[in-house]
Amino acid sequence: MDPKDFLAEAQIMKKLRHPKLIQLYAVCTQDEPIYIVTELMKYGSLLEYLQGKGRGLSLPQRIDIAAQIACGMAYLESQNYIHRDLAARNILVGEVNSVKIADFGLARVIKDDEYEARVGARFPIKWTAPEAANYNRFTIKSDVWSFGILLTEIVTFGRLPYPVKIRRLRCCLHLALPSNKCLTLREHQQDDVRGMTNAEVLHQVEHGYRMPCPPNTPQALYDIMLDCWKKDEMERPTFETLQWRLEEFFTLPSSEYTDSNNMANK
Repeated sequence: MDPKDFLAEAQIMKKLRHPKLIQLYAVCTQDEPIYIVTELMKYGSLLEYLQGKGRGLSLPQRIDIAAQIACGMAYLESQNYIHRDLAARNILVGEVNSVKIADFGLARVIKDDEYEARVGARFPIKWTAPEAANYNRFTIKSDVWSFGILLTEIVTFGRLPYPVKIRRLRCCLHLALPSNKCLTLREHQQDDVRGMTNAEVLHQVEHGYRMPCPPNTPQALYDIMLDCWKKDEMERPTFETLQWRLEEFFTLPSSEYTDSNNMANK
């Protein structure tokens, strides 16, 4: 990262103070490389945590993590800041599943409710809202779209967004015994799971595609994801609304949500 960009990120971190945002302690600029000193988050990124030590988290615990992130984003929303890179890799995990938003390298203050990125800027397409990916036009509602993608990472323990199953026809030619000289064709179909390419994601999303409900995910939680992915950004919820909707899960009867860990054991 360019030293100027590094210092710009530090300035943003210095201005923004909230329990769910990573806190800046110091910036060391005497010699290069420049260092940013922040509070320690013991378990590292949420993505690595979900794929490793956090695989035993229950659904309510994962929803609580999502609610914490929404709380931090609601603060950014109130301060007219956009993150622009909201993803599990940029959330840090501390003790007792406490999480904080980090990596403000792409964060920007917005005026008139909109920020236009410079031409040629690069963004993580699979997490980026279509209006931002196609037209470099960012609002807090673009972060809401990314939050919906982040929710899929949380409920699937860090699965790459936009997985697709490709049915491959595998033809195996086998030479029979010389006595009959028969050539037989055996067809084998196998599921090959890979992620969509960035170009495929842009095309499919623009034509109305949305990821299907992840396995063992409550319909009410999937409805939140779909609300985050509304084509008209003005129809997407605020982060304040997302926070209380996620926190509301803990007041629902247990029959109204499904714990994927329990389902896996049935």
